Amino acid sequence: MRNNSFTRPFQYKRIPLEKLSKEKKRKANDAKGTIKRITSYLMREKAKLAFVILMVVLSSGLSLLGPFMIGMAIDDFIVTKQTAGLGMLLVWLIVIYLFHSLSIFLQNYWMVGIAQNTVYSLRKDLFYQFHRLPISYFDKRQHGELMSRITNDIDNVNNTLNQSVIQIFSSVLTLVGTIGVMLYLSPILTVVTMSIIPLMFLGMRWITKRTGPLYKLQQKDLGEVNGYVEEIVSGQLIVKAFSQEERVIGEFEERNSNLNRSGFWALTISGFIPKVMNMLNFLSFGLIALVGGILAIKGFITVGVIVIFTEYARQFTRPLNELSNQFNILLSAIAGAERVFQVIDEPQEEADEDSAIELNTTNGHIIFDHVSFGYEEDAILKDISFEAKPGETVAFVGHTGAGKTTIINLISRFYNYDEGKITLDGNDLKDIKRSNLRKHMAFVLQDSFLFHATIMENIRYGRLEATDQEVIQAAKDANAHDFIEKLPDGYNTILDQTGSGISQGQKQLLTIARALLAEPAILVLDEATSNIDTITELKIQEALTYLMEGRTSFVVAHRLNTIQEADKIIMLEHGKIIEAGSHDELLTQKGNYYQLYQGQLLEKAN
Repeated sequence: MRNNSFTRPFQYKRIPLEKLSKEKKRKANDAKGTIKRITSYLMREKAKLAFVILMVVLSSGLSLLGPFMIGMAIDDFIVTKQTAGLGMLLVWLIVIYLFHSLSIFLQNYWMVGIAQNTVYSLRKDLFYQFHRLPISYFDKRQHGELMSRITNDIDNVNNTLNQSVIQIFSSVLTLVGTIGVMLYLSPILTVVTMSIIPLMFLGMRWITKRTGPLYKLQQKDLGEVNGYVEEIVSGQLIVKAFSQEERVIGEFEERNSNLNRSGFWALTISGFIPKVMNMLNFLSFGLIALVGGILAIKGFITVGVIVIFTEYARQFTRPLNELSNQFNILLSAIAGAERVFQVIDEPQEEADEDSAIELNTTNGHIIFDHVSFGYEEDAILKDISFEAKPGETVAFVGHTGAGKTTIINLISRFYNYDEGKITLDGNDLKDIKRSNLRKHMAFVLQDSFLFHATIMENIRYGRLEATDQEVIQAAKDANAHDFIEKLPDGYNTILDQTGSGISQGQKQLLTIARALLAEPAILVLDEATSNIDTITELKIQEALTYLMEGRTSFVVAHRLNTIQEADKIIMLEHGKIIEAGSHDELLTQKGNYYQLYQGQLLEKAN
């Protein structure tokens, strides 16, 4: 289950940098696999990608042609003091730089579209996966941390595709072209210029070896912060109710400090890159000036060649600088993409068998036959057997952790039972398609979840094809119509997820209306009347009575006065049925249910 920092002390174990470095080495294939998978998304835009590559090749070629023509101008016109033809050469230079700018604009324009379509598909696949994962996956993870993957991590990939892919490809082409032209002009100066490459390689290796693990740690810390913030913002009422503001601020500061620390070192170490490259640039210019001057004096090269080499040296180190910078950004994007693909690769909810059936109608006749189940290795339910006949109401009571909600999870197939058998109208639940099974069910839970939408839309969520009149009738049957009409915008009042602006009881009435509209054969009520004032409870109870009429209903309740009319009451303890019968039958037995009932009467009297 997800960590609840209100009930147990927060422990945040840091991973040593050395350990992360080793982990990075072990997972090198994962990085390659991640790049390959991102490439597979990019290849869906083959036509645009081909145009981008064409523009990158064109811009790289033009960027090499410009300095070459400047060198020609120096040797052919400035040194010789000849002006004939200089004007035409300048015109060509202007044309070259104009087309160079146009090609860069077009490649960026098309690449933005490719990147947007890629992250669109990636985000869609991730969101699709969210709806194919079993409930157990969400039970064990912070929702904010999962949200971080569909927002921050995918945005990280998006920024990298927009900025890095073109620059990396362009830098590689520029490097290859620059080296080729330099070798053609002067092999000696080429060797001098490239003598700094080993120094660049050693410096970049030292930096990237440390930034890779740090970027992974930064993404992990960012997910921790987002998850914690989402949890605390959602639980602000509890935080304030228990005066835990100082504690949660302290815990947030610890997580925030970890993110600050990992982000600081990742950016600081990667920030060495331009400094190192600039230093090596100056070293390269000095060597070219020194050696080139000697060669020019001896007549091996011209002054124009020295100028060309100086410009090419800058163009030579600039792609290296860009490659090193983009490599760090790429590492960060790979770290984010890996987190996205980790979710996409999670085992989906066990698929229905090809032979799974669909029920057009159901009587709601459910039988538990020696059912056992455990979320992990330890069994939560042990040898559970009972029958719910069509139209009957079966209530579950017992102390917290007895297994009441777990039974509900099995009936709705949020989890599959381990042993025994559960049947609906004689059909094994595992033989019925999940979507079809849940189509015949409706839920009214303790936490009345509402979407950020109008009241009309929230109720219609029970049956999307319902008309406005059917929605209003469901609200009337749920005793919700009167308070809705008193709202400023009535049924068009927009609610958020917390249902701010209406009371807890009114939210519950809306969820009952939603369940009524669904017209289910099986009804699940999990603490539907808890934390409600007495007057509102009477309205809710009246609405629930109408809702439960003629339907097989399963009720989980702590307050026994709400289930006295149930056809069958099952008392659970440590995952086992210890008593079963009607309210009167259980009171006559004077067992555990009797003691629980008497205790609640005493509490009410006091």
